[in-house]
Amino acid sequence: MFYNCEVPHRVSEVIDLKIEWNRRYTTIAIYAFLVIAASILFCYGVLNFEQIAFHAKNIVKTLSPFTYGFVIAYILNPVLRYLEDKVFPVIFGNRVSEKLQRGLAILLTFAFAVAVITIFFWIVIPQIMASLYNLASSIPDYLLQAEAFVNWAIQVIPTENLPEEFMTTLDENLESLYNTVYNIVTALLPHVFNFTRNLTTGVLNVIVGIIISVYMFMSKELFFAQLKKALYAFLPKETVNRAIDLTHEANGIFSGFITGKIIDSLIIGILCFGGLTLIKMPYAMLVSVIVGVTNVIPYFGPFFGAIPSFFIILTASPTKALIFLVFILVLQQFDGNILGPKILGQSTGLSAFWVIFAIMLFGKLFGFVGMFIGVPTFAVIYSVVRSIICSKLQNKKMPTETSAYSSPRHNLLDQ
Repeated sequence: MFYNCEVPHRVSEVIDLKIEWNRRYTTIAIYAFLVIAASILFCYGVLNFEQIAFHAKNIVKTLSPFTYGFVIAYILNPVLRYLEDKVFPVIFGNRVSEKLQRGLAILLTFAFAVAVITIFFWIVIPQIMASLYNLASSIPDYLLQAEAFVNWAIQVIPTENLPEEFMTTLDENLESLYNTVYNIVTALLPHVFNFTRNLTTGVLNVIVGIIISVYMFMSKELFFAQLKKALYAFLPKETVNRAIDLTHEANGIFSGFITGKIIDSLIIGILCFGGLTLIKMPYAMLVSVIVGVTNVIPYFGPFFGAIPSFFIILTASPTKALIFLVFILVLQQFDGNILGPKILGQSTGLSAFWVIFAIMLFGKLFGFVGMFIGVPTFAVIYSVVRSIICSKLQNKKMPTETSAYSSPRHNLLDQ
């Protein structure tokens, strides 16, 4: 039996062979794979859009308590910070641990929120319900008055001189109006049931959201630290630092606008109620709540609140409805020129043009909530785009002031 002594050496050479990767072709292959994978996912998403949207909607619905918890914590966070930064250092100093102070601050924050809600339900809600009851109980009288007016008009107007086609069309329209009202009332019953069911579900989500917000308050620094740790692990350090700066700026814009707008609308609602009560306007509390709630929407809010309020007061007195229009015009001028700028200042940094643009765009996409958060959201986007533009210009050693790019013949920017 013969053995070749060179075989082990050759086997060792084969084993020790290493693949020499070409970095350029490897990069091209990775990009090609990612493009193909993204294309497959995109095609799958297009072909199964309804199914994906259905599952996404269910996921969002399932996680809605966390959304409520985040919103509650975000709105109440200024109260918590005020207690920890301004009140507790004076009262406790260094004698009480930070963990105990945080727990006490959370307790006092929610106590403050409960007190505000209790006052609202104790004072405002009963008067609103009374106004709605009076308004609803007056509707049959208004219908009878309208019917009497139609009968009077038929008796006064010489119908024999009117074309027969006109009278036939009038009868058909009156019958159609009656059927429409009947169909609306009938269709409202399922909506009332759905509203009751959704209200019950919403209350449960809010309760769970309150519990989640407590955990967010207790561990918010830990959550932020874990998020930063993950970002630094997967992204370049400069990118993460820039993202953190933008997050702080966005938080300043959001918190400043939302807090300021809520305070501004609360003051306007109180002033509206005081003024309407002083001039003995009907449905004062109901109208004041409508005006205060819609006032959170910049520019369009006064119109959204004034129009339904005008018709509500019109059912009681046309003269007082006109007086209300004058009053609300004066009140909104005070808010727009004096109160609003004092409270909000330049919290968004947007011009009137971009404010209107943001309200219309986000209002179309997300309704009333979109009209409220659209302005600070667009302000954040505007700030990010402006920061990127300034950074690019600085890299090119070009001026960042907008006035440097205006035409010498048109100096509107300098005026």
